[in-house]
Amino acid sequence: MKRREFITLLGGAAAAWPLAARAQQRAIPVIGFLNGGSADGYAHARDGFLQGLKESDYIVDQNVAIEYRWAEGEYDRLPALAADLLRRQVAVLVVNNAATPAAKAASAKIPIVFASGGDPVRSGLVTSLNRPSSNVTGVYFLIDALATKNLELLHQLVPAAKVVGVLKNPTNPNVESEISGLQAAASSLGCELQFVNASSERDINTAFANVAQMRAGALIVASDSFFFARRQQLVALAARHLIPTVYPWREAVAAGGLIGYGTSVSGAYRQVGIYTGRILKGAKPADLPVQQSTKFELVINTTTAKALGLTIPDKLLALADEVIE
Repeated sequence: MKRREFITLLGGAAAAWPLAARAQQRAIPVIGFLNGGSADGYAHARDGFLQGLKESDYIVDQNVAIEYRWAEGEYDRLPALAADLLRRQVAVLVVNNAATPAAKAASAKIPIVFASGGDPVRSGLVTSLNRPSSNVTGVYFLIDALATKNLELLHQLVPAAKVVGVLKNPTNPNVESEISGLQAAASSLGCELQFVNASSERDINTAFANVAQMRAGALIVASDSFFFARRQQLVALAARHLIPTVYPWREAVAAGGLIGYGTSVSGAYRQVGIYTGRILKGAKPADLPVQQSTKFELVINTTTAKALGLTIPDKLLALADEVIE
């Protein structure tokens, strides 16, 4: 081979190397992670999701990439964020409760894996839990039943509370189903529910002031990704207004809240990560049954109870999975 020909061949090969590298990078699947909350507020959930991916042999920046989009509690941004992820040709959309309707409206083809509190059959996300029969599957938190349980726990802790406030986000698509379960439980317990709305940081401050003004004996925080992200604010306001408050997540109690009962958020997102990995390997969402949460946590903060002048019943302490002192 002549020297000039060799140099030309070598130069052509060198030019091809970055092209080959870019082609290899494009071969790595991209997951679109769409969430109505914030990155800081969902750190535990994100860690659980990454663990599930790892168990499915997917490690970020090695054989999979993730594009995160956070609505920061502004749910009206979710459709635009979903459309942006689709333009980036993601292989799978991973969504939380608030983001699920926007994701489903955006595409009937891209696989969607949700972590949702509301009943996905009742809301029309899937045709059945065992066979979703669509491009959507995921994990169901059983929020309807949990909300009822939270009211019962609060009644045991503060039996004299005849008026109970309920903090809800009116922009949450599943809030009505949760409220209906609470109303049925309140009727059987002889409680009156007073609803206060919040969908912004300022709204939360106003809501707690209203609860204090109506002299509610206790407060229930409805399940919502925005509230989950603002749990430290909720806990601080409950302490300031001396309102016994029950939360649907242990993380709020760990931050100083009184009592919490609900699904292990990190555990649910771990299952979402496992399902996402299976879809990346070729499984179809329609063939993956919707998983129902099986791990629930009752957490009580006795230090907060003392600050509120409450005595935790022994039978309630015996049921607790964790007691924070």
